[in-house]
Amino acid sequence: MTQRVDLATVMDRLAVDDLVTSYAVAVDDGDWDTYRALFTRDGRADYRGSGGIEGPAAEVAEWLSRTMRLFTVRQHLIVNRRVSIQDLGGYPGDRAEVRADYINPMRLESGDDFVSGGRYGFGLARTDTGWRLRSVVIEEKWRRAGGMPDNA
Repeated sequence: MTQRVDLATVMDRLAVDDLVTSYAVAVDDGDWDTYRALFTRDGRADYRGSGGIEGPAAEVAEWLSRTMRLFTVRQHLIVNRRVSIQDLGGYPGDRAEVRADYINPMRLESGDDFVSGGRYGFGLARTDTGWRLRSVVIEEKWRRAGGMPDNA
């Protein structure tokens, strides 16, 4: 592998990481236009693993915009990112997969806290405008609601 290919792979990994971070920020900030723009035209999101819906990203964004209003504070923390970029004989391809764990503390209008954790599966594609999400799948592993101290 040449230094040029190594650099291209590093740049792709940074762009993929930035896309995953942009996803979390868009959801936390309720920026549904940005959320939609992060996906390919045929991109889909599957929130059934956390009690939600599955469908085209635009439809899921509408559902999220209604559902997330229940929470006055949202903060996705997406960690332990494992990035796999398609390998075309030593050269980076146009597809990538990311598996990442998450913890998601939120606060309800009532003041009660709600925290969940699990794993995301992201499918990505390189497009003319950069890396975009083809798919997002959530696998919630646990949740806890209410009764948490304010300093937790």
